[in-house]
Amino acid sequence: MQNEQNHANRAKLFLPFDSLKGFRDYLKCKERVVVDRKQLSSDACEELNRKLQKIQKGQMVKIIYYDQQDYVELEGMVSRFDPEYLHIIQIVDKVIHIRDIIEIDTEDLKNLYKK
Repeated sequence: MQNEQNHANRAKLFLPFDSLKGFRDYLKCKERVVVDRKQLSSDACEELNRKLQKIQKGQMVKIIYYDQQDYVELEGMVSRFDPEYLHIIQIVDKVIHIRDIIEIDTEDLKNLYKK
């Protein structure tokens, strides 16, 4: 029993020591690659606009949007959509400004383009 405790105490000497709490997370954040915002062509803007006109509350969508120097893909149900006044779409609890969206896709839109 005593031998096992000595073994455990000796093993603690070799555990990594993090003297600065949160410093590793800070470094990971700094290592992130910054992505510049893409400029959509006029054709891509028109296509995105056509797709946005077909979006309705309660519909399942997959959106790729620009968020804090990176592109994020989000899939979920539209819980709020206000293209005229606030220019936002809310997927579950994430509010996204329409100008940040570069791609939007739904099952309904896929079926329309197949016909």
